[in-house]
Amino acid sequence: MHDDLGMIALRLGAALLIGAVIGIERHLHGQAAGLRTHAVVATAAALAVLVVEPLSPSGSVSTDAQSRVLQGILTGVGFLGAGVILHAAGKHRIHGLTSAALIWLTAVLGALCGHGRIDVALVGTAMIVIVMLLGGRVEHALHAKVGRGHGGDADAESAEEERAD
Repeated sequence: MHDDLGMIALRLGAALLIGAVIGIERHLHGQAAGLRTHAVVATAAALAVLVVEPLSPSGSVSTDAQSRVLQGILTGVGFLGAGVILHAAGKHRIHGLTSAALIWLTAVLGALCGHGRIDVALVGTAMIVIVMLLGGRVEHALHAKVGRGHGGDADAESAEEERAD
């Protein structure tokens, strides 16, 4: 049992750390969903995945049970993500899409940790951190080189808001 508890702690700790890293990036960009939100979402997803394991009498985990848990996580977190998306009334601006996507991604990364695929979660986290660190600069350079887009001011404002998000 001690080894099981150690593995559970490793999985949950990895999920919490991954969520915290993504949350720090959001916090540094002034977003409401920051370190705590992302750490909680990742850890909760890992816990939800871990719930399936003890329910299996033979020790093997039913893929049907895993599928249902994952579907529930992704649906539930989708609603949480929808809560951070704001539409500015009367304007063609939407705020929070990146934060919502990252909350959803954080749940997936947490689920991977809960399932024991910490290696896959770490690779995914590294890739997302790189995108978050460099993506705004790449978008800005493309807008400067190609122009503001084909949709006029609305596209330019949306691109500007997305960079801020």
